[in-house]
Amino acid sequence: MDDSGRVQIYYGDGRGKSAAALGYALQAAGAGRSVIVIQFLKGRMAEESAFLQRLEPEIKVFHFEKSEKRYETLSEQEKLEENRNLKNGVNFAKKVLLNDECSLLILDELLGVVDNNVVTKEEMEALFQAKADETQIILTGRSLPGYMRELADEVYQIQSEKG
Repeated sequence: MDDSGRVQIYYGDGRGKSAAALGYALQAAGAGRSVIVIQFLKGRMAEESAFLQRLEPEIKVFHFEKSEKRYETLSEQEKLEENRNLKNGVNFAKKVLLNDECSLLILDELLGVVDNNVVTKEEMEALFQAKADETQIILTGRSLPGYMRELADEVYQIQSEKG
């Protein structure tokens, strides 16, 4: 199935949203498509990042957070500082889309950035408007605002049934 130009969202409390998106990235890169992954709200995650860096140049991975800690463990002051970095990541994503730099853009945990009110509905709409018709975007996160559902072509809720 050709998913070019589609906006897909994987959300919910279950595990595997990021893994599903990264699996999709591997398939796309294997098919010769250019892939960019931007990770949000995961701290620096040195081990995972080191592994993902080995996938370059087929899959380019970026993260803009400076803190080693996960976002939810930061103090209010640290969150304010990190919010600037997260906004830089969103602005970078928009630049990637405007310049048509990839055929698949994965915005891992971007829904958490939205949920934490780091970016506005208008900023998210502007991000999607920057997308070329053939560019595919995958977003992940725990919660899904109603307006994001409207911006997506496909929505997948991932939840745990046991455990």
